[in-house]
Amino acid sequence: MRSLDFFDTHPVFRHAEFLEARAAHGRSVHTSNNLLARHLKAGRLLRVRRGLYAVVPRGVDPVRASVDPYLVASHVADPAVVAYHAALQFFGKAHSVWRRFHYLTHNRTRPFSFRGLEFVGVQAPVAVRSQPDWGGGVVEVEHAGGRVRVTTLERALVDVLDEPPRGGGWEEIWRSLEMIEYCDLEAVVAYALALNSALTVARVGFFLEQRREPWMVEEVHLEALRAHAPVQPRYLDSTRQPGRLIPRWNLIVPEYVLHRGWEEAA
Repeated sequence: MRSLDFFDTHPVFRHAEFLEARAAHGRSVHTSNNLLARHLKAGRLLRVRRGLYAVVPRGVDPVRASVDPYLVASHVADPAVVAYHAALQFFGKAHSVWRRFHYLTHNRTRPFSFRGLEFVGVQAPVAVRSQPDWGGGVVEVEHAGGRVRVTTLERALVDVLDEPPRGGGWEEIWRSLEMIEYCDLEAVVAYALALNSALTVARVGFFLEQRREPWMVEEVHLEALRAHAPVQPRYLDSTRQPGRLIPRWNLIVPEYVLHRGWEEAA
């Protein structure tokens, strides 16, 4: 395979991917590394970080070349999956546009920045860490000339409720999730239960109750969650803000969230 042919189908790629593709056609590691160095010097490639490259389109100044952040986030490690708020944003369901992109990966990694964008690796929740695709709900989508691995909207919904800071806090989470027109409720319930967290189950159940009519949430979905809700009252998050106890979920919800105080502020 010629290097330019590889670049045409891999707008963002790892060093190992390039070597593997070249080795399949009998090219040596030494030759392939020399080619990468030549293309970098010629401005045909950008080094995003060590071992990760982006292709500069023909005729574009490397300084001005844009690099798709979702391709970066899903290729920065093997494997890597765009997740949390970044997944919602990928599907156009984020209330606010962020320049921070979370991605799931096996190992702890240091965040890094590239051209004003921040990329943060996150290990999957412990309960699903050893499972294929970290519990499922991962899809591969053609995007910007390449392919992006990203969590489904159903998984992203549960993930941001499980880790609210990675969803932007309650206002951002509520406003973002309410942009979703349709949800596979069975998938939401199954993944929420798989995380083995009573607090997360309660958060998901409480949110689904708010979406009963638009999402056609049925009692069977709520009952499946309610059976695993906390036995004792729990605060909505670690800030332990006072609020109203929602008995069916044993969840203490701040009035600001319960009554959507952000709408009043607007």
